[in-house]
Amino acid sequence: MNHPDDDKLLDLLDGDQLDALDREERVEVWLGEAPAGEEALVASEKRLGVRFPPSLRGFFLASDGWTSVNGWVDGVHPCGRVSWMRDGDAGMRVTEIYDSIPGNEDDVQLFRRSVEIARGEDFWLLDPTDVGPDGEWAAYEFAPKYGNPTKYPSFSALFHSGYEDMD
Repeated sequence: MNHPDDDKLLDLLDGDQLDALDREERVEVWLGEAPAGEEALVASEKRLGVRFPPSLRGFFLASDGWTSVNGWVDGVHPCGRVSWMRDGDAGMRVTEIYDSIPGNEDDVQLFRRSVEIARGEDFWLLDPTDVGPDGEWAAYEFAPKYGNPTKYPSFSALFHSGYEDMD
């Protein structure tokens, strides 16, 4: 008997995994990527002029990116694609639009100082100027169509919130 989510799960599998299923073998689905090497991580930090917070560093050392997060964020960027929101085309457009509307000054400042770690229709941002006692940076999920970024205490908390929403 098929479960309603079976088709969604099958869409996540590649050809080898589908063949294994046909042979009634166990298939593990890993949505992450191969780990980043310390050298790649340090190069990304050097390029941006920051040292990533502990939970993001640990994430990249376990998985250099993530293919699917939720319906509005396509996936977590590999460390080599992490950039300042202000430097990306989408980030610049959103910043310019929000800057043109009075009352959005705090959001615009957040966009200008934040690192973009994931994007789709929505953005995941980390603020290196808002550091907790554990060394974690404040994290934000931002949906441009709704405004009002949602704040999390860390990348880990943001990722777990997104993970709960994964299809």
